[in-house]
Amino acid sequence: MMADRDSVERLLKTARGQIDGLLKMVEDNRYCMDISNQLLATQAILRKVNRLVVEAHLGSCVRDAFTKEDTQAQEKKISEIMNLLDKMTK
Repeated sequence: MMADRDSVERLLKTARGQIDGLLKMVEDNRYCMDISNQLLATQAILRKVNRLVVEAHLGSCVRDAFTKEDTQAQEKKISEIMNLLDKMTK
C-alpha cells in the first residue's frame, strides 16, 4: 500500500474506537439521534481513509500503468477505478 500508512492506521484505529463506542451506546439504549450522529462521524473517517488509499493508488499503481506501454495494464486500472466509482455511488 502506497498511502501514508501511519495516517491510515491512526484513522482506522479511531474508527474502531468509535465503533466500540457505538456498540456501547446501543447496549446502553442511548438516544437514537446520538447514535446516528456517531455513525455519521465514523462513516466520515472511513471515507477519509478510503480517499487516502485511492489517492495513493492513483498516484502510484495507476500512474505506473500509464507510464508503460502496456495497454492491457492501463485498461485493467481504468476498469478497477470504474468499478470502485460504481460502488461509491450506490
